[in-house]
Amino acid sequence: MKRFLLTILMIMFSTLTVNSQELFLRGYDGIELPVGTLIQVINLQEFSTKYCDETTRVSFVATNDTYMQEMVIIPKGTRFYGMIEKMNEPIVGTNASMVIKITKMVLPDDFEIPMKGYIYSTNKNIIGGGLTEPASYVKVPHYQQGFGIGTNKFVPGPARRMGEHLTIAAGADLMIVLTSPAYITHTLTN
Repeated sequence: MKRFLLTILMIMFSTLTVNSQELFLRGYDGIELPVGTLIQVINLQEFSTKYCDETTRVSFVATNDTYMQEMVIIPKGTRFYGMIEKMNEPIVGTNASMVIKITKMVLPDDFEIPMKGYIYSTNKNIIGGGLTEPASYVKVPHYQQGFGIGTNKFVPGPARRMGEHLTIAAGADLMIVLTSPAYITHTLTN
């Protein structure tokens, strides 16, 4: 009789623990945003190589919903926070440049999710850094083949102008690219 009661109690206890686990998990799995995912954002404040340093904090806001399999993963209005990771001052021949690292996103209900990403650019996520205009042009004779007529052609000289500072204005349209998978464990529902 004792064994029978013990068996019934064990079955009831195991049923209660299984039901309580189902209540906590609710069958929900996190969603993984893969590396290379692009998120469209706008800049919330102006920053520049002229007056910022490599520890300056920056913030952005998502302008569109990001979907995965017909479900909104990152809703419009999600804020992204990061910092200027690397900055190069302007020099003769090259304009200033910077790399902006994104470290977390905050959903509209103030739930924070850590992430690793950068503001996207086609030059390995380096914003700016282009060549400056030539400081002077040099005349070079150019002879047309078959006519024996020579003309002068102006080509860029060896010297370049001083580079300019890079400024990203408030409200600028930018893209965030993920460099590590982002695990979304919280989504908003209406």
